[in-house]
Amino acid sequence: MAKAWEIENFLSERNNQLFIDGVSAVKLAEEYGTPLFVFSESRIKHNIARLQKTETVIDAKLKVCYAAKANSLMAILRTVKDANCDLEVNSGGELWKALKVGFAGEQLIFNGTSKEVWELELAINSDIYAIQVDSLSELSLIEETARRLDKTANVSLRLVPEIETKTHSGLQTALLTSKFGMMPDEALAAFHKYKESKHLDICGVHLHIGSQNPESAPYSDALRALFENLETIFKETGIKLKHLNLGGGFPVNYLRDNSHDSDFPQAQRDMFSADFEPSDAISQAWQEVKKAAAASDASELLKDITLLIEPGRSVIADAGICLTTVRNVKNRPVQQSENSGRWSVFSGQNKNDALEMPQIKTDHRSLTTDYWLLTDAGFNLLLSMETYKWYYHLISAERANEEANFPYKVAGPLCDGGDVYFDIEGEGRLPDYRLLPASVKPNEILALLNCGAYSIAQMFQYNGRFLPCVVLTKENGKVELIRKRDAFEDLVNNDKW
Repeated sequence: MAKAWEIENFLSERNNQLFIDGVSAVKLAEEYGTPLFVFSESRIKHNIARLQKTETVIDAKLKVCYAAKANSLMAILRTVKDANCDLEVNSGGELWKALKVGFAGEQLIFNGTSKEVWELELAINSDIYAIQVDSLSELSLIEETARRLDKTANVSLRLVPEIETKTHSGLQTALLTSKFGMMPDEALAAFHKYKESKHLDICGVHLHIGSQNPESAPYSDALRALFENLETIFKETGIKLKHLNLGGGFPVNYLRDNSHDSDFPQAQRDMFSADFEPSDAISQAWQEVKKAAAASDASELLKDITLLIEPGRSVIADAGICLTTVRNVKNRPVQQSENSGRWSVFSGQNKNDALEMPQIKTDHRSLTTDYWLLTDAGFNLLLSMETYKWYYHLISAERANEEANFPYKVAGPLCDGGDVYFDIEGEGRLPDYRLLPASVKPNEILALLNCGAYSIAQMFQYNGRFLPCVVLTKENGKVELIRKRDAFEDLVNNDKW
């Protein structure tokens, strides 16, 4: 019987080991060391194709722009390009990397709240598809820069439509309280002001409702908001927009294995287990907008329009696995708090030096001893686990077929009390314990699943730790090294002393 975390033609269990695209995760760890990130070329392309099929259910051109901020390793960008997918960048650095890997200007859009002049110059000189404008102040700077270069900048105005979703509060990007975008009346004023400008082509409007949205309905709200603005702009200025940008935020099911369902509050569980087809959500939204357009005799405005989407997480998250080694084990007694029903550590010395664990199923609510696993992957590699209390499912890569029913406290290697795989504030946002086979010992290889998004992109050298090696499993069955592990010199490359 397949494990809940297995994914056909990608993740599987063979001979009690985790296999990634037919390659043993244990052998990869032995060859490249840990911590090690493994990405799947075929899974990335599969996820992109899943999004691209949306064009078959709407009568409009679709432009899928992978959000490079989720992971912008050059080999990942190359894989995205090879899948005939366009790109959304969020800085001059990401734009430079995109051009370097071979993306044409017309394949690129540029988001961001604080663009510098040199970044705008690079975007304008590269004749990119659209610079997503965050404010009237920025639009003025773009116009001034394009005028100085004697060029025309293609721009799209980012709106803040006040659409709330049931995702994490830090991932809400369409509210007045967020830092992104401009008000619709500001955008309308911009169309009036720059209508005749030779240096600005305001060709679209854009919004983004946030990431890991557990419900599809907000996409209908978002597309209706875009259409209403498109209609108002045409009525008041006569300008017919060329594109609508719906943003991204499509969810990934982080809770394929339901073993920790009861450890999450309902809202948290709904978010982490969200799993709907983006094409279904967009198809529904498109049909609603078409009806609204017909009712207001504005269907002509949708003719020849291009719909943009900006998926990041839904392309790369489940395509990435982090392999980590247990470097240390320990145990200590616990007692239950009468007030909170949670566990707290006894003060005093642990007298039991041996890590002798029972071989039977254990309910962590009745534990008298905490068994700790200290791994070599900390929040310097998986920052979202600390900043957003993000959940990544943990399995044993070398005992993948054994029953995972023993509760462990799991932590990383950093000299930081927050470097743990659970929620130290006791708010229930992460499981207190992780379930693995009994008797995990030092040197056992574990695997964190679904961690391809915002891990490599955010990693840092805290505690002077080397940034990890990254490999790509190729469709031809080979394994490609796409990022070498840091060496001592990499810790001081930019230092002066």
